[in-house]
Amino acid sequence: MAVTIKDVAKQANVSPATVSRVIADNPRISVKTKVKVREVMKELGYYPNFQARNLVVKNSRTLGVIMENSAALAFQNPFFPEVLRGISTRAHESQYGLYLSTGATQEEIYEEVIEMVQGRRVDGIVLLYSKIGDPVMEYLCQSGLPFAVVGRPYKNPCSVTYVDNDNINTAKETVEYLIGLGHRQIAFVGGATDFVVSLDRLEGYKQALNKHGILFDVAYTVNQEFMQGDKSEAIRRLMALELPPTAIVTHDDMVAYEVIGYLEDLKIQVPEDVSIIGFNNHMISKHLKPPLSTVDISIYDLGLHAAELVVEKITDESVPPKQVVVPSRLIERGSCRRL
Repeated sequence: MAVTIKDVAKQANVSPATVSRVIADNPRISVKTKVKVREVMKELGYYPNFQARNLVVKNSRTLGVIMENSAALAFQNPFFPEVLRGISTRAHESQYGLYLSTGATQEEIYEEVIEMVQGRRVDGIVLLYSKIGDPVMEYLCQSGLPFAVVGRPYKNPCSVTYVDNDNINTAKETVEYLIGLGHRQIAFVGGATDFVVSLDRLEGYKQALNKHGILFDVAYTVNQEFMQGDKSEAIRRLMALELPPTAIVTHDDMVAYEVIGYLEDLKIQVPEDVSIIGFNNHMISKHLKPPLSTVDISIYDLGLHAAELVVEKITDESVPPKQVVVPSRLIERGSCRRL
């Protein structure tokens, strides 16, 4: 015979309404009562019918997660599984499920977000990127649905809830680390120029050069658009400069792996001929030969805090926009050397 709410209420010596409020995680119910009721639920083997409850209270207990492109492509980058691990940890603690975007193009993702919001498929959304002129973020700002962004919004950041690293200062400190090793010809291989994180890291690169009296030279910069097509040719041109770089900062560890491969084809050795450093501290980076120096941006914590901010806003709509800065740290390994 199936266990009911009344059975749980009787065993816990509370009313059925109190059990329902515990299931809904009502903040007015004391922690002591929640613990007692949940222990009884576990003891009796009672599992709430969340679908039925959600129809009554008109919410889904689901968080939408929007990636910059299709899941098939996104999961090729280790950033996304790790940030999702952080999101799912907080979602699980708050008894929320996840709804991942599956659109393969910007247009499909935009339409999918509209369906999520208007169809009430989700109670809140975590947007895993920030780019210039993004229609998805513009729509979310107008929709009234609670959302948080992993990344600093390009416009009006104080009016949007987001979590990010201090990418400008982190990039600046990374370049200064290389300058401290004696490098003056330092190249920057960045990401797509419409992503805010790419712009911030390029800005940090420029600030470090300026601080140390090194003139910024666009010839030492390569972005994702410039690398379209024959990427190896872009690196060949970089290394063929009259004064080739002795160090390279890359936007991401994944980019660093590619650059190292192109350098090997050119018979250029890391770190004997050129030092290289990345961002994100992917697990494989420490296993390369030589191990890759990188900046650990605390990807898991970015996801954890983003989900936390969304759930907080869902619970209390009066909470003002918040901005959380997650610390990052440089990890020195064998891919950089002193001149």
